[in-house]
Amino acid sequence: MNININQNKNLKLFKVIAKVAAENKQSAFIVGGYVRDLLMKRVSSTDIDFVTEGNGMGLAKAVANEIDPNLKVSIFKNYGTAMFKHNGLDLEFVGARKESYAEDSRKPFVETGTLEDDQKRRDFTINALAISLNENNFGELIDPFEGISDLKNKILRTPLAPVQTYSDDPLRMMRAIRFASTLNFTIEENSLAAIKSEAKRIRIVSLERIMVEFNKIMLSEKPSKGLQLLEQTGLLKMIMPELTALKGVEEIEGQTHKDNFWHTLEVVDNISQNTNNLWLRWAALLHDIGKAPTKKFVEGSGWTFHGHEFLGSKMVKSLFHRLKLPLGADMKYVQKLVKLSSRPIALIDDDTSDSALRRLLFDAGEDLEDLFILNKADITTKSSAKQAKFKRNFEEVALKIKEVEEKDQVRNFQPPISGEEIMEMFNLQPGREIGILKEKVKEAILEGEIANNREDARNFVIQEGRSIGLILV
Repeated sequence: MNININQNKNLKLFKVIAKVAAENKQSAFIVGGYVRDLLMKRVSSTDIDFVTEGNGMGLAKAVANEIDPNLKVSIFKNYGTAMFKHNGLDLEFVGARKESYAEDSRKPFVETGTLEDDQKRRDFTINALAISLNENNFGELIDPFEGISDLKNKILRTPLAPVQTYSDDPLRMMRAIRFASTLNFTIEENSLAAIKSEAKRIRIVSLERIMVEFNKIMLSEKPSKGLQLLEQTGLLKMIMPELTALKGVEEIEGQTHKDNFWHTLEVVDNISQNTNNLWLRWAALLHDIGKAPTKKFVEGSGWTFHGHEFLGSKMVKSLFHRLKLPLGADMKYVQKLVKLSSRPIALIDDDTSDSALRRLLFDAGEDLEDLFILNKADITTKSSAKQAKFKRNFEEVALKIKEVEEKDQVRNFQPPISGEEIMEMFNLQPGREIGILKEKVKEAILEGEIANNREDARNFVIQEGRSIGLILV
C-alpha cells in the first residue's frame, strides 16, 4: 500500500498546516482514521486529526488565523485539544502525549510526549498510522507498529499489549468489534483473548458511549459478525442479557425448539440486506426478545411462546431506558413492530376476514411496509421450497390488504365524526360518553358494520346515543 499526499484533495490545507507549524517551530502529522481510510481507498472521513509535538491548541489557533481570522476555534483544555470547521471538514489538533490510567476510570493522566508516544496510545495499529506534514519529510508515512501489514491482512491488533490497551480504556473492546464488523477484519488471537479476560471492565464505560459503538455494529453490512463477537467475548451478556437469554435449545419428550438467539442474528442479517433504517434493524434484533420469559413446554403440544410479542414490546421500553437509547418516536416504532411481528402470519389463511385485515391496517398504519420487511426477514428456513411458499403467502396477504385499504381507507384512520360534533348533536359537555361513542364508531368501521364515511358514522352515533339514553337536539 502506498500513499501520494500530493494528489490528495486536501493538499492545499495540508500545505497551510505545514507552513504554520514550521513558522511556529512545531512538528505536524495527520493521524488516525483519515490515514487508514486513504490507504484502504475508502471514502475519506470529514474528520481529520492532527498531532503536533508541542502545543496543539496553539497550532489550531495559528492555522485557523492563517486560513481565515474570523474562524471560530473550540478549545477543550481538559483534553488539550482544539478544533474548527473548514470547507465541510472537522479539523482537530492535539499535542502529542503519553497516557496512564487509574483502574476505575477511562480518564487518563496525560503528560507531554513524542509522536511515537502518541501512536502507542492509539487503539489499533491501523489507527496508529501517521503522515508527516514536516518540511524534511512531507508526505512520508510513519508506521512504527506494522499497521500497513495489518491493513493488508485485515487484522486488528493493538500497538501495546492488548490486556493493557483494553484495561486502560474498555471502550476499545467495543471499537475492536465494531471495526471487525464494519471493515470485515479479524481480531488478532491474543487481542480477542484479552477482550474476553477484560470484558467486565466494560462496566466503567457509560452506556451512551457503548451504544454509539453498538449502533455502528448494527449498521454494518452484516451485523451478525459483530453480534457474534459480542456474545463470544461475554460483552453481550453484560450489555443485553435479554438477548443472550434466547440462546440454547432444550429437549423434552424428544421435542426441541430452535435456538432463538442464532435465529435472531439471521433475521438481523436478512433485514440488513433490505434497509439501512437503524430502528427497523433494532426491531429485527428484538422481535423475539419475549420468547425466553414466555417459553413453556405443554404436553401434547410441545414448546410454546404464547404472548411473546406482547411481552417483548413491553420489554423494549425498559431495555431502551436502561441502555440510554431514545425513548420517543424511535422506541415506540420498535415497540409497535415487535408487538405486531406475528400478526401477518395469522392472516395467511384463505378465510381471513376483512375485519382482521382492517385491524392490522389500523394498528400498523404507515409502518405496514416495514412490518412486512421484518416478516420476510424472519423467514430463516433453509428449505428453498418453504422460503418460496412463505414469500408467496406474504404477497397474497399484501394483495388482500391493498384491496381492503383501497375500499375502506383505514390505514391512517381518523374518525369521520369528531368529539365536538357528537357533543353538539346531543348537547353534551366533555365526558366519558364522548369517548365511548367515538370508540364504538371506530369498532363498527373496523368490523365492517358501517362504511368509513361521515354520513354512516353520524347515523350510527345517533342510533348508539339513543340506546344509552341520549337525546338528539
